[in-house]
Amino acid sequence: MKEYCKQDVRECRADVKPGNFSWPVRVYYEDTDSGGVVYYANYLKFMERARTEWLRLHGFEQTDLMREHGIIFVVREVHITYLRPAVFNDLLQIGVNVHATGRSWIEFVQTVERVDEILTRASVKIVCVNQSSFKPVEIPEIIREKMESRT
Repeated sequence: MKEYCKQDVRECRADVKPGNFSWPVRVYYEDTDSGGVVYYANYLKFMERARTEWLRLHGFEQTDLMREHGIIFVVREVHITYLRPAVFNDLLQIGVNVHATGRSWIEFVQTVERVDEILTRASVKIVCVNQSSFKPVEIPEIIREKMESRT
């Protein structure tokens, strides 16, 4: 796997590898702040939606993961850099790329792009936890295999 990020998230690349996933998001008025640009926290919401759709692409619904495996994925760490603002009515592409995996975690590099311009980059680490105790658990093998076969 190509290295996507160096020490700083500002050095993340959007040009990762074939099989990248992106999800379109339209900016609505409600997404903007008083300055007319996307409110900074909404970029995290856009990224969350794209990761959810990435899971769906792999055949997993989060409700099914809870019911069948007793697990949920939670965000443990986010490093985000805002480069340029998105504004009302922009059509954005939210990129999702697996950077690294461990027994109980997945680290993604995510981008928010408008046409071919990167607006925001982030490194997001999610952890697989038991839904009752919220303690980290190993990602079930069936899930790991399916994800790794498509990344």
